[in-house]
Amino acid sequence: MSSVTASIVRHRRIITLRLILRDLVEEDWPDVLAYQCDPRYLYYPWEGRTEADLRELVGMFLEQHTEAPRRKFQLAITLPDQPGLIENCGIRRKPDNDREVDIRYEVSPEYWGRGFATEAAQTIVDFGFQELDLHRISSWSVADNTASAHVLEKLGLVQEGRLRENEYFKGRWWDTLLHGMYPTDWACPGSQNGE
Repeated sequence: MSSVTASIVRHRRIITLRLILRDLVEEDWPDVLAYQCDPRYLYYPWEGRTEADLRELVGMFLEQHTEAPRRKFQLAITLPDQPGLIENCGIRRKPDNDREVDIRYEVSPEYWGRGFATEAAQTIVDFGFQELDLHRISSWSVADNTASAHVLEKLGLVQEGRLRENEYFKGRWWDTLLHGMYPTDWACPGSQNGE
């Protein structure tokens, strides 16, 4: 693994240059609730989040830890020098297909613009190709969320299409962008494509 990606992959814990990626734990729900309630979080369908919503979400992730073989890896992202998580990021195998995954990430707005999403997602991509022997990694984003599309492109995912007005939430229709990559698109673990 590269210096950016990680020095340790053990018990679903990965340490990068600036971040620690680890399995979510039950006590993480307040941190996720805090950033999912931030009004800057525009590109998600919910209008409000509650403690019950987040306890249920984190509980679902905890159940996924016990799958054998494990099909979904949604990891908390923390900074080594402070408590709590700043984002979560993960990959989810497609139903009935062990070699294709969907990548997702979300970052607390107070940490936007610092490259944490790219670093965490690059680590997950490297983990997928190196440890899980994946054939394809894909993702989609709301087209208006140019920052998210930019992260995907920095990782090496290629825009493969645009679906017009296929998602309806918050009182309007949204276009979505589809991105994908294969091992041949994955130049070098942790390279962040030249960054």
